[in-house]
Amino acid sequence: MSEAYHQLDDDSLLAQCEVQVHRAGGPGGQHRNKVETAIRLVHQPTGLVAEGKDQRSRTQNLRAALGRLRERLEKRAFVPKARTKTKPSKAAKRRRLEGKRHVSEKKQQRRGGGDD
Repeated sequence: MSEAYHQLDDDSLLAQCEVQVHRAGGPGGQHRNKVETAIRLVHQPTGLVAEGKDQRSRTQNLRAALGRLRERLEKRAFVPKARTKTKPSKAAKRRRLEGKRHVSEKKQQRRGGGDD
C-alpha cells in the first residue's frame, strides 16, 4: 500500500473523487437545510467517504471535506515500523530475579510461625 494520495494537491485529489451535493440536517434548523450546500466526497480508488456540512458556504464545506478526506487517506497510508526483537541482558535478568527473591523473602517473614 504505497499510494500517497494524501500528498496530492487539492485539484488532483478532487479529480479522483465523486462530488455529491446534498442538504444537511442537524442543528442550525431553518438556516441549515434551505440550500444544498453540504458536500460528500467519495474517493474512487479507495472508497473512502468524507463530508463537509458545518458551514453555510459550499466552498467552505468543500475545503472541510477535502481536509477530512486527506486525514483519512493519511491514516490509511501509515505503515508502522517493523519491530526488532531484543533479549534482556544477563544483568537485567539477574536484577529481576533478585527483586523477586527479595519480595519472596518479605512474604515468608510476614507469614510468621503461628505458635499461638
